[in-house]
Amino acid sequence: MKLLIFGGTGFLGRYLVQAALERRHTVTLFNRGYTHPELFPQLEQIHGDRGSDLQALHGRTWDAVIDSNGQIPQHVR
Repeated sequence: MKLLIFGGTGFLGRYLVQAALERRHTVTLFNRGYTHPELFPQLEQIHGDRGSDLQALHGRTWDAVIDSNGQIPQHVR
């Protein structure tokens, strides 16, 4: 399964990534690149901001998206 995980290098995200990799999912991370950017160097990491810069995600598809820290309704739409 192709997964897009928002964040993925801090808080809960790193454990979600580890679990997904153990299950042999293909994981792409979308984050700002500030928190632990050295984690998961083998993964595709797309840098942007959920509130203002989603352009790098346009035209791409994943089977599922995991966003464990969405707090503002218009950001998670």
